[in-house]
Amino acid sequence: MRDKVKPTIANPIRICILGGGFGGLYTALYLSRFAWVRAGKCKMILVEQNDRFLFTPLLYELITGELQPWEIAPSYQKLLGGTEIAFYQQTIRGVDLKTRQVVLDDGAELAYDYLVLAVGTQNRWANIPGVQTHALTFRTLADVERLEARLKILEASDRQRLRLAAIGGGANGVELACKLADRLGKRGQVHLIERGEEILKNFPSGVRKAAYRALRSRNIKIARLTEVTAIEADSMTVVRDGKTVVLPVDLVLWTAGTQARDWIARLDCPKSDRGKLLIHPSLQLVDYPEVFALGDLADVGNGSQPVPATAQAAYQQASRAAKNLAAALQGKRLQPFRYLHLGDMLTLGKGAAVVSSSFLNLEGKLAAAIRRLVYIQRLPTLRHRLLVFKHLLVRVALGILDRLKRLLTCRRSR
Repeated sequence: MRDKVKPTIANPIRICILGGGFGGLYTALYLSRFAWVRAGKCKMILVEQNDRFLFTPLLYELITGELQPWEIAPSYQKLLGGTEIAFYQQTIRGVDLKTRQVVLDDGAELAYDYLVLAVGTQNRWANIPGVQTHALTFRTLADVERLEARLKILEASDRQRLRLAAIGGGANGVELACKLADRLGKRGQVHLIERGEEILKNFPSGVRKAAYRALRSRNIKIARLTEVTAIEADSMTVVRDGKTVVLPVDLVLWTAGTQARDWIARLDCPKSDRGKLLIHPSLQLVDYPEVFALGDLADVGNGSQPVPATAQAAYQQASRAAKNLAAALQGKRLQPFRYLHLGDMLTLGKGAAVVSSSFLNLEGKLAAAIRRLVYIQRLPTLRHRLLVFKHLLVRVALGILDRLKRLLTCRRSR
C-alpha cells in the first residue's frame, strides 16, 4: 500500500464508492457522519448509473399497489442532500487496481485513495431458447414498469384466464408468484417452476412450510424437478419425469440466478472458483488493502458458513466497511466483519408475510405489519423514514375510517 496521505482540506483523502445499493449507499451515509468528512478532509464520491436508490425487498409491493414508487425508490439527490457526498450518475467501464483509477463510460477517470466496490451482480440468463426474448426479469424499477405494462394489457384483454409462470423457486420467485396471484385473483393461473427438489432451499423449514401454504392457498401450481427447455411468445416447453410438456403461458418471469458484472470479472485480482472477489475478514480485497468489497460480488466468509447474498448482509457489511475505512484513515486497527443472521422475512401475498427467527415464527397480517415496520426502519435516511411512516399512518387511518363507515351503513340498512 502506498504511503498514507495526510488528510487536509487542500489535499483531501479521495474515497470512491461504486454502487448505490445497500452496500454502497449505506457505506457512504455512515462515512458522511465521520468528522474528517464533515471537515472537508475527505472527498467522497458515490458512482451509480441510476438516479434513484431502490429498496429491493419491498419491490413486490408495487405490483399490488401496497406501496408507491417514491416510498421505496427515493432519488439520490434527496438522500444525499446536506451531506458532503458527491453523486456521479455514470456507468462504470472498469477499474485499474494498480494505478487506482476508476474509468467511467463517458471516458472520465476518477483517481482514488480508497475504493469501495458494491455494484452488486447482474442477471444471469440460462442457455434456453427464447428466454431473453420472451421472459421478463424482476430486479429494478424498469423491470416493474415493463411488468406493469404487460399486466395492464393482459387485464384489459377479453381472455378469461391469464396464465403466468415464474421460473426459479428462490425467494424472488416465491414472493413474485404470490403477489401476482393476489393481483390477478381468480382470473389468474400462476406456475412456479423450480429445477431442483425444493423451493427456498436455503431457508429454514418453517419458512418453506409457510411458503407452501401461501402458494397452495392461491392455487399456484408448483413444479419441482422441472427443466425449462424453450420459451415462446405464448408457450413454454418443460421436461419433468422424462416427459416433455408444452404449457400455454401469457407471461414468463425469469428469477433464476445472477452473475458478476463484466468489468468485475475482468479485475486483475484473486477470485474464488465462483468468480467472486476474495477478501480478508476486514472486507479488504486480497492484495489491495485500500479496496473494500461488499455484497454479492465478494466472497465473504462467516466462520465456516458463507455470508448470504442478501440485503440484510450488505446492510451489515456497509456499517463494518465504514468503520474500517474510518479506522484506516486514523491509522487504527481494522476489525473483522461478523455476520449476524437476524432472521428471515418474506412477503407471501398482499398483506401477508412470514417472519422467522430463533425466537419468533409468525405468518399472515401480523407478520406483514412487522416486516413493513422493520423495513421502514432500515430505509436510508431518517427524513425518508418519517415520510414513509407518516404515509403509512394516513393509509391505516383512512382504512379504519372506511371500515367504520361501511359498518355504520350496514347497521342503518337493517
